[in-house]
Amino acid sequence: MRKNAIRLVVLLGTISVIGVILIQIYWVRKAFDLKEKEFDQSIQIALRNTAERLATYGQFTLPEQDLVTQVSTDYYVVNVNNNIDPKALQFYLINEFDKLSISTDFQYAIYDCSSDKMVYGNFVNANRTIENKPIKDLPKLGKFVYYFGVYFPERSSYIVSKMDNWVLTSIILIAVVLFFGFAMFIILQQRRLSEVQRDFINNMTHEFKTPLSTIVISSETLSDPEIVKTPERLATYVDIIKEEAARLNRQVERVLQSAKTERQEFKLNKEVVDLHSVIQQVAESFAVNIRNIKGTMELKLEAQQYSILADKQHLTNVIFNLLDNATKYSKEDPLIIIKTCNQGNKVLLSVEDNGVGISKEYSKRIFDKFFRIPSGNIHNVKGFGLGLSYVKNIVNKHKWKIWMESEVSKGSTFTIEMPIHI
Repeated sequence: MRKNAIRLVVLLGTISVIGVILIQIYWVRKAFDLKEKEFDQSIQIALRNTAERLATYGQFTLPEQDLVTQVSTDYYVVNVNNNIDPKALQFYLINEFDKLSISTDFQYAIYDCSSDKMVYGNFVNANRTIENKPIKDLPKLGKFVYYFGVYFPERSSYIVSKMDNWVLTSIILIAVVLFFGFAMFIILQQRRLSEVQRDFINNMTHEFKTPLSTIVISSETLSDPEIVKTPERLATYVDIIKEEAARLNRQVERVLQSAKTERQEFKLNKEVVDLHSVIQQVAESFAVNIRNIKGTMELKLEAQQYSILADKQHLTNVIFNLLDNATKYSKEDPLIIIKTCNQGNKVLLSVEDNGVGISKEYSKRIFDKFFRIPSGNIHNVKGFGLGLSYVKNIVNKHKWKIWMESEVSKGSTFTIEMPIHI
């Protein structure tokens, strides 16, 4: 119920943020279109006034139609149909633009289509100083004879600069969205950590409770004075207590071991190790566990070069944990195969089982600390979810590589790639 409520809150929050962003984009676009329209109207007025002042200065009559033509979003043409004085044109353009507070770079050019060439051109920056820049080859209009064109290279950025309030609100909105996203990330992360912590405590309670209960019952039995009369029973209960105490010790050691490998100051004691020898030693010590589940273990040590540089103790633990993981998720008649082979200057160690397999949904999380594949309320797999996390940490410390291949109901294969020590 709580999970569904959190998911609903996250979903509604995400939809709300997306809605706000879309609305902001819509109104920013509308504001840009409005500013663009205002800019175009101001340019049209300024160019028309410039043409009228040129006509007054040169004492000629302007055409009644097609005086100002917007060829593209940033290029305008003014048909004066008469000779144009370049200095007068430049003066009038600057003056008219300043009157309407149009303070952006522009380029102008005078054309005489009777000779099919540009007569004069210049580049004027926003500070109204002439810059020695290459003049853009503006398109010619064959239907006019004498005309001048004005090009605004920074038109879009100039319009955006006039939208101070909208830009500010957009920046604030982006900041709010980023903060919201970060907050949601923290909330989801804390929720996940809380679930992991809860699962770990539940698993730890279960793992400790069973051997403790067994030890308590055995101790109560041993406290009976009559038990000394049956030495066989006495020895059996003593063995049970020893076994359960050892089990508790292993669980505690596993937790401490995992915490130790995650500390930054943790260092490996590397030495040249015979990988096959370590595998055989682990296999021998693990044989009892295999027999207890009526399983089979096969060794296919085919690597021709198997000397590596590693921390022998931790390498032993890594192999043991992979075998332990394989037995935990085994089915009837479990089969575990340990293989080695060479690939270039590497040696590959793989542990293969015919267990239940791991679905793709969980395959990316199997090396996460405390993660255990959900099995509902059934606690049929022992452990804290530390084994594969420990394996991954040790592999990373050695700068090796590890990956898993798995198919549901068919089993899993864990492979470690290690460089050969020559």
